[in-house]
Amino acid sequence: MGKQMTEMLKGTLEGIVLASLSGRPAYGYEITSWLRDQGFADIAEGTVYALLIRLEQKLLVDVEKVPSEKGPPRKVYTLNAEGLEYLDEFWRTWGFLADRLAHLHQGGK
Repeated sequence: MGKQMTEMLKGTLEGIVLASLSGRPAYGYEITSWLRDQGFADIAEGTVYALLIRLEQKLLVDVEKVPSEKGPPRKVYTLNAEGLEYLDEFWRTWGFLADRLAHLHQGGK
């Protein structure tokens, strides 16, 4: 992944992860796998886990520890009402930016 892609992804990964949780609760590895399935192959698991901690601290997700057959309990993340509001704002902002960028790409006409 190029430097420009990495920088752009940093600014949007929070919204992308929240979008992944809008469909169903998931734990960190599931989210990382989903991201990779969506074409974000270079995202490190550690990046996702650090982001999930920030989302938890911002109170945008609810967390439940569930037993795991393999090792310690897993933290399962669920998008809560505040997270859904934040995600809605993310999509509105993304729509605005995408529209402006498309306009600029077409020569600003």
